[in-house]
Amino acid sequence: MPTLAPAARTEGNAQLPVARTVADLRARVAAWRREGQTVALVPTMGALHEGHLTLVRQAKERAGRVVASLFVNPTQFAPHEDFDRYPRDEAGDAAKLASAGCDLLYAPSVGEMYPEGFATSIAVGGPSEGLCGAFRPHMFGGVAVVVTKLFLQALPDVALFGEKDYQQLMVIRRFTRDLDIPVQVVGVPTVREPDGLALSSRNAYLTADERARAPELNRALAEAAAALTAGAEAAEVIERAQARIAAAGFGNIDYVELRDAESLEPVARVERPARLLAAAWLGKARLIDNLPVAAG
Repeated sequence: MPTLAPAARTEGNAQLPVARTVADLRARVAAWRREGQTVALVPTMGALHEGHLTLVRQAKERAGRVVASLFVNPTQFAPHEDFDRYPRDEAGDAAKLASAGCDLLYAPSVGEMYPEGFATSIAVGGPSEGLCGAFRPHMFGGVAVVVTKLFLQALPDVALFGEKDYQQLMVIRRFTRDLDIPVQVVGVPTVREPDGLALSSRNAYLTADERARAPELNRALAEAAAALTAGAEAAEVIERAQARIAAAGFGNIDYVELRDAESLEPVARVERPARLLAAAWLGKARLIDNLPVAAG
């Protein structure tokens, strides 16, 4: 069996084994399989917070062993975006994962994930269209490739993703079904600060003043979702929500939209489960959020 990298240094006595190559990851997973274990995967880009750790804890409830991947994926960042400054702290992340009960950290290099000559892409239509797909057209192709690779590298029974990135979750479910990848994709409700702000690694970009304003995005969506459930027309409700977000000091509002909860097709009135989604800029941070909207 290939030798795993030294265990990551973590706080206290817990140590988390680290695999840095596909061969090492597969060897560890194969050993678990021989023991009769099921395997869960929690893909991350690091800079972990309580939302990620909630995924790990729920993964422990669904499988005997949990792998968390840590890889800042360059193919989902455009040249002008924040790939270089995206927060990175592998040692701190490993300590958090160990405390949450993770069994293995998979932390491959860019060269391991995208070896020289890599030339494959995956185009996903349907749920990738509009919303963040309109403002970050490169993103979901990069997500599709890296998540497909992680699925094939780890061969998990189940993979868990946060609902904060709801469109991403729907895209992953779509290509997983379309490509017959035998992985159960589970969405986990968004974890929030006490004031309602969705936890995100990019919240670190907020200044103190911006952090105080940031929860208004969620409050505007909550007010709008209540009105939509009561039967209001989407256009009027969305206009009010955009005005409230702008009044809170947000800059560009990329979108506030009502979509079908499964297909992500636009809807004008809530007649079946829907999702209200928004993305807006506050300083250097692009914040996204979403809420379920039940039919009244």
